[in-house]
Amino acid sequence: MFVRFILFFLILFCFSGDTGFSWGRSSLGRLVLIRGIPHIRQKLCLSGEACMVMYFRYRGYLLTQEDVFNVSRLSPEEGRGCGPKELALAGRRLGLEVELDLRRIDSGSSLEVMEGLLGRIRRDLAVGIPSIVQVHSDRLGGIRFWLVVGYDWGSHELYYRDPAGRGGDYRRISRESFFRIWPVSVHSSKRVVRLGLRLKSFQRPSAQKGFSNAEYLEHILRLKRMLPSSGFHVVLQRPFVVIGDEDLSTVRRRARHTVGWAVKKLKAKYFQKDPKYILTIWLFKDRASYLKHCWQFFRQRPSTPFGYYSAAHRSLVMNIATGGGTLVHELVHPFIEANFPDCPAWFNEALASLYEQCGEEDGQIYGYTNWRLAGLQRAIRRGELPSFKVLTHTNTEEFYRLPYGYAQGRYLCYYLQEKKLLVKFWKAFVRNVKEDPTGYKTLKRVLKVKDMGVFQRKWESYVLRLRYP
Repeated sequence: MFVRFILFFLILFCFSGDTGFSWGRSSLGRLVLIRGIPHIRQKLCLSGEACMVMYFRYRGYLLTQEDVFNVSRLSPEEGRGCGPKELALAGRRLGLEVELDLRRIDSGSSLEVMEGLLGRIRRDLAVGIPSIVQVHSDRLGGIRFWLVVGYDWGSHELYYRDPAGRGGDYRRISRESFFRIWPVSVHSSKRVVRLGLRLKSFQRPSAQKGFSNAEYLEHILRLKRMLPSSGFHVVLQRPFVVIGDEDLSTVRRRARHTVGWAVKKLKAKYFQKDPKYILTIWLFKDRASYLKHCWQFFRQRPSTPFGYYSAAHRSLVMNIATGGGTLVHELVHPFIEANFPDCPAWFNEALASLYEQCGEEDGQIYGYTNWRLAGLQRAIRRGELPSFKVLTHTNTEEFYRLPYGYAQGRYLCYYLQEKKLLVKFWKAFVRNVKEDPTGYKTLKRVLKVKDMGVFQRKWESYVLRLRYP
């Protein structure tokens, strides 16, 4: 008998694998407790992720809640942290053996099911394995996860870590109270959830390129706090977050077919880096919505009926009823900001304006003639255009005062595009901007001209022959 007793504890020690595991005796009876599990305060809605991080930290592995969320592959569009299945998947990808119990219950089976799962929790605790459980309480603020780390057989209390609570000693809850908050309502039914965690072989998550899913989730949750309870839809179109007040299918179509397409083509042609920050694209369905929400969300009265880019609000704001041309125009600005921070205003607006009217030619984004042409042609006939030297040497304030600055710059870019020199000029200007901050010398070099006056007359004749539509 004595030998069997010793063997039992040797097996127990070998299976526990956790130096903080201990058997003890409470004031009323036997206590099984995994000692030394740190408290991790949850971020955002990542309570399950925080529970898993507590266990990894206890086992000596430095991991973050964001790491757990990222490997779950849960879309940030959902606007929530991991549910039980996503949490189990994340754990397995990080090297855990996860035993997921997810049981639907009714009034007749609830006690039996909960007793059975509590038995599994106690069984695992006996060999040093904690369990994550999902609980619900209006007093506790809705649904959340706890990490169960101990059980007192005398008082029938569970010991747990609550990532939404404060640190300090483990918390305790009676079996009866726990059974009242363990069932969680999902749609029209109730369920109880438990995930047993055993470390198999830790797998460190690989670094994500660009903004992570967790960063997008944080951005989306912050936006949702601004929005009314209904009427707006959020779509993730990397590297942007798109919000619109049309129906979801329309917002999703605009995000995929306009934003996604333009970003892919612009990056292939010009830009290696994404914008420095996660930016929001606001697509308001009509003029009334555009004016109303510009004031409601940004306290701004827009100076344009079409849309604009606000670096201060990290937003592209559109009256999408005017068409997608302005949207593509404004998409160019944050990419120039990230890839060509010294770009002068004239070229920033010239390149962006080129793609106000665009399509695809031979797999590349291609600018077409547009509504700016008629005004430019009138200005040419009247002799009202400044020289290209004057245009390129304007500072930001001076450029925006020019009546035809956008059009002149746009159709210079259009000419360069048609002569297959635009990408060459872009690369040369980016490379030489310190020596040539205006781009004027680079333009002459790319055009292979010495007399820009002669070139301008040639360019004006070219523009006068163009047609739109």
